[in-house]
Amino acid sequence: MTKLSVNINKIATLRNARGGDVPNVVKVALDCETFGADGITVHPRPDERHIRRADVYDLRPLLRTEFNIEGYPDPEFIDLVLKVKPHQVTLVPDSPSQITSNSGWDTKVNLEFLREVLDQFNSAGIRTSVFVAADPEMVEYAAKAGADRVELYTEPYATDYPKDPEAAIAPFIEAAKTARKLGLGLNAGHDLSLVNLNYFYKNISWLDEVSIGHALISDALYLGLERTIQEYKNCLR
Repeated sequence: MTKLSVNINKIATLRNARGGDVPNVVKVALDCETFGADGITVHPRPDERHIRRADVYDLRPLLRTEFNIEGYPDPEFIDLVLKVKPHQVTLVPDSPSQITSNSGWDTKVNLEFLREVLDQFNSAGIRTSVFVAADPEMVEYAAKAGADRVELYTEPYATDYPKDPEAAIAPFIEAAKTARKLGLGLNAGHDLSLVNLNYFYKNISWLDEVSIGHALISDALYLGLERTIQEYKNCLR
């Protein structure tokens, strides 16, 4: 079964826009779990423009499903993850100023850096995932660095899907096959939606997890959060 992890960064963005504590990030995360989410993802950035470090500490003892923290592994991030000990940490190559993740790691160029960081998390018993493009070589070097999983960066798939679904999915199938051959777990995320998720899943059925935030929260404005989560879960069947 492919798990659905709901990224709640947009909930924190909405809260921070007004100040105060509405919507309450922890309550929304717990509601997502109640409505069927298999996990919760957060991406705390240095400027705390959405998820704050305090949110991460507040969430950890209350979540009943898997907790995934993603981010660039600077010293503050590493310290946070080692203290909180989520079920999974996902490493992304974002600079602090980026609005959102827009590329995967060059795992070949950054092999030694990633190996050193991953070793810290692996030694702490935290499952590790590395954000990569749909490139078999990048998957191979993620394995060499010591990752437990890779997360395929799916924006190119989402962009190309309306024009030619078969061509859009092709490189992702190859990267996914490489991950399976190497014994890596497989996650995917970025711009997956109700429009393109089921096709992705049906072509890569051994997918372990998808992490979805922006599209899911946007759909929830029209459908409601509970129905939206069930609709996304239906795409993974």
